[in-house]
Formats: sequence, structure tokens, C-alpha cells
Amino acid sequence: MPKTILVVDDKANIRNLVREYLEAENFRAVTASNGREALYAARQEKPDLILLDIMMPEMSGYDFLKTYRKERETPIILLTAKMEETDKVLGLELGADDYVTKPFGMKELVARINAVLRRAGHPVADAQVLAVGGIRIDKECRTVTTCGQSVNLTPSEFDLLYILMSAPGRVFSRSDLLLKLQGITLEGVERTIDVHIRNLRLKIEPEPAQPHYIETVFGVGYRFATE
Repeated sequence: MPKTILVVDDKANIRNLVREYLEAENFRAVTASNGREALYAARQEKPDLILLDIMMPEMSGYDFLKTYRKERETPIILLTAKMEETDKVLGLELGADDYVTKPFGMKELVARINAVLRRAGHPVADAQVLAVGGIRIDKECRTVTTCGQSVNLTPSEFDLLYILMSAPGRVFSRSDLLLKLQGITLEGVERTIDVHIRNLRLKIEPEPAQPHYIETVFGVGYRFATE
């Protein structure tokens, strides 16, 4: 069964172009012209991934993220015409998994979609359960618990945590983590990793301001504590 992609953009020419290309790549594509339409479409269609424009009338991409992330953890890729890093960081902080900057190439967009869908999947090969301290992560079931309490993570947050927990004490640079997450480098910036780490700490650390599990190695990157 083809994966369903919800394309949200207020410009009809972009929606139609992306929809036609995705359908040619064997995806099922549905569209919405603003955040309000997107909420209705997402609730009805339950897409496998959402391509989300930021600047839209009635309800912006940011407002859509704030609302929809309370309901589901569907992977979301931002489509942004803004070049400022702060705009991209805000989207990631609100729960987006990745972004592409307009104008973008269709091959790049499909590559990003496939990379995020792979992260959001449920691979059964070399499935493992890792437990360090009070955190337990099940790669096959895609579940995480802290001290027995379930924690909801986005696909990117889950994979980043699994990478770190798979090698406690090992220091990963931001570029290493970015490459492992995306599988492709393309436009990704290392700042993306800092945002995901911040979100992870808010969800798994007893005191996010004084992290116990995910340690910062200044000037290098991050590591997961050995105990």
C-alpha cells in the first residue's frame, strides 16, 4: 500500500507540482491550503508524513504544529521560504522532524521524505532493547520508558536517543549524529541536533537544566552517560 503524504501549502502551483511528483513516485498525496484545512485532512486521512509550509493564512505552520503535536507524532517536514536559522529552529522545537528551504528540487524532497519515513518505520532486523539507568528503549516496538513511565518521542528523537544509548560513553559529534539521522547530508545543519537534544532532555531528564543521561562534551558533541 502506498504511503500517504499530506502536502500543506497556500500556493496552489506548489501543492499541485508536489502532488503530481509524489504520485509519479508511487506515493498517495492529499493536499490542504492552510493549517485549518490541514488539521481536518490529517485527522481524516491519517497521513504517514506531512509536508508543511510555515507562512500560511488562517493558521500558520507553527500553529498547526502546536495543535497537531498534541494529537499525533506523525513525521513532519517543514517547507520554508525563510532563510533565518531561528525560524527553522522554532519549527524543530515545536516537533518537526526536518525541513527543506524553498526553492527545493523534487529529487531532494523525495530523498528527505524517504529518509524520514525510514526513521519513522518499525524495522525488525537487529531489533534490540537497551536499558541504561532508568531509561529503556525498545527498537522493534519503538517505545521508550523512563522509570517505567512511557515517553512519547518523535521519530527523530527516538533514533537520536537509540544512537546515543547504543554506545554509552562514546562521544558523537553533531555532524556524526546528523548524518546518522538523515542518512543524507543535503541541507541539514548541525544546529538541528542541538534542538533535538534539548527536546529529548525535556522528555527524559528528571532535571533538564542539569542533565544526567545526555551529556554535553563542549567543543565536540554529545554522549550518553554510562550509568
